[in-house]
Parts: sequence; C-alpha cells; structure tokens
Amino acid sequence: MAKFLIFGSYTQQGVQGLLKDGGSARRAAVKKLVSSVGGKLEGFYFTYGEDDVVLIADLPDGAAAAAVSLTVSAS
Repeated sequence: MAKFLIFGSYTQQGVQGLLKDGGSARRAAVKKLVSSVGGKLEGFYFTYGEDDVVLIADLPDGAAAAAVSLTVSAS
C-alpha cells in the first residue's frame, strides 16, 4: 500500500455537522471511509486556512485515494 496525504474542505453543511457532532465523530467517519476502500487511517488533522482537514492514509491505489478525497470534500 502507498501513503497518501489528502486535503479536504467542508461544505457549509459539513461545518454544521462538525459543530453538532464534534471532531471525534468526523474522525471516526473518515476512519470508516478509509477502511471501506481497503485502507488504514494514519492521521487526521483539522487545519486553518484554505483546507479544513488533512489526513494521512495507507491506501491500495490512486483510485481509492480519489474516492476518499472526493467523499471527504463533499461532506
């Protein structure tokens, strides 16, 4: 497996969900997402600036990384 660094930005709805459910729930959801494509979440960090979240994951391939990235950014 390869390591991927994935950046994501939340939609307004995603920010509202984050405020409602908390950061731990978001991390758990991303961990479940990464596992569903055969990967392992190594790190999950909230950031300030252009991106809202950065994650480091071991993933099987670029297609899995793209799926995770698109799903995180769509939330």
